[in-house]
Amino acid sequence: MKIVDQHRIGKSALLLLLMDETEEVYSEQFKQLNWQYCTGKVGSMNVQKIVAAIETAAKRNEIVREDLYREMHSLYHATMEAISGVTRGQTQLGEILRTVGLRFAVVRGKPYKNAEEGEWIAVALYGTIGAPIKGLEHETIGLGINHI
Repeated sequence: MKIVDQHRIGKSALLLLLMDETEEVYSEQFKQLNWQYCTGKVGSMNVQKIVAAIETAAKRNEIVREDLYREMHSLYHATMEAISGVTRGQTQLGEILRTVGLRFAVVRGKPYKNAEEGEWIAVALYGTIGAPIKGLEHETIGLGINHI
């Protein structure tokens, strides 16, 4: 079953988080497209910890190179856009007594038919947000996409 849409990097990142398919299904399809990806989990009342977890996973899985500013900058903006979606535009968490428990996916590839459009990066977040009291959270989702 084909799941990854070669022209929809954001959709592919979201499906990686939301579908019950095993990662092996995605792995083969991403490999065919010459796309890279990683997934992980993070929970925090601190936005900086969320950004750090995503950046660390992307560097460890060689999605981005730490020594290339444009790659780290692109990842940062895609991450902040995704966090803005999760938090409905208010990127504060602990300061206003909110906490999140999130799964994330980072996908890097060339989603355009014209390869000269270059590489893009998508960060997808899915999980819960709410007061720091177990059982009072609700679902949330965010997606950020940026060119490299």
